[in-house]
Amino acid sequence: MAAPHDPPTATELVSAVRAFLDGEHTAGSWTRYQARVAANILRIVERELALGPGQATAHRTALARLGMTDETALAQAIRAGLLDDRRPEVLAVVRETVAAKLDVANPGYAVSEGPARD
Repeated sequence: MAAPHDPPTATELVSAVRAFLDGEHTAGSWTRYQARVAANILRIVERELALGPGQATAHRTALARLGMTDETALAQAIRAGLLDDRRPEVLAVVRETVAAKLDVANPGYAVSEGPARD
């Protein structure tokens, strides 16, 4: 899976749905619940497949503007205080990253455009 998305990967999600659909089921409420979970997983995969490549490119570009190669390097630089003088830029990248993750995981969770907490 490409950054900025966290595990599980699209492949792992699809595999989980496949395993569920291949299993034995009864028509009870638990099965209906599991079917809704499976449908939600498929929606996440669909959004990741549609949005992921563009988000990955944008994420790499944003990290490069900060001089970072990946999120691990960014986290280490933040912890070490190496980007303290670039706080607004760092916050913008982090907010963009979270927004991208939410656009895939659950677009109903909008990132607030309220006052920034710097």
